[in-house]
Amino acid sequence: MKSALSRLRESRDSMSATEQAVSDYLLSHQGEAMELSIYQLAEKTFASPSTVIRMCQRIGFAGYKEFRQAVTCEVAVRRMNQGQERREITRSDSLDEIVDKVTYKNIMSLQDAKDLIDTDTLRTCVELLNEARTVLLFGLGASACAVRDLNLKLLRLNKPCVINGDWHTQLLQAKNATDQDMAIVVSCSGETAEVVQCAKALRENRTPIVAITRQKPSPVAELADYNLYTTDDGAASETETMSARMSQLNMVDILFAAYANSQCGCGADEMAQAGMDGPSRPRAVGMV
Repeated sequence: MKSALSRLRESRDSMSATEQAVSDYLLSHQGEAMELSIYQLAEKTFASPSTVIRMCQRIGFAGYKEFRQAVTCEVAVRRMNQGQERREITRSDSLDEIVDKVTYKNIMSLQDAKDLIDTDTLRTCVELLNEARTVLLFGLGASACAVRDLNLKLLRLNKPCVINGDWHTQLLQAKNATDQDMAIVVSCSGETAEVVQCAKALRENRTPIVAITRQKPSPVAELADYNLYTTDDGAASETETMSARMSQLNMVDILFAAYANSQCGCGADEMAQAGMDGPSRPRAVGMV
């Protein structure tokens, strides 16, 4: 079950303007907003109580009371861990402290990413994988790690893939794509100029685009047909950059496991293990 705040973020674009105003206020003032009655919240957002109720019902709650209870629990859990979550690695940290801090951030990143997953979108992405003639992979910098990992996994299932390490070749790859292919674009920020240019070329060729990117609006997310969201930590520190990469790799694993399961009708873990233990000869070899 997705968290209340995750559902609020995902549903924002389908809301009316007044509902969006309420949603934006709640997301920006999570702790403070939960202290407000429905009438106080409506007053602060220049909305009506009925608008607040409709917004809550839109994301699956009976009303504001049920929504507020769910968010209050989420905020409380966050506050319990807030001190540790914000602590960065310092030169004086022991090895045990470094282990604890990095592990904690990765766990929180994966939990946050899980809350952002839309299973209907994931199912559609798996269908695209099944139908695509060739999977074209795009990603630069740190995101290239996730792209290379997905390339290897798909080749183990004999799914034709194309991957190129430099941007110029990726752009040529995008310009030669067709509507029989599909593209998977991995970008943490969704704003890398070179990746955006590739996405625009794919769009012009009507190639279906699946983006693995952060939940915040970005050029890549807007150009994509479907978005699989990862956590957005702003990459303010090295440990947060590591957590973002972990979130990307986790999404790659989820997409691969779902695709593998659709291919053989057995458990995704079984299929993944079969691919790891005895990969068959791939039909297409990508450049790394």
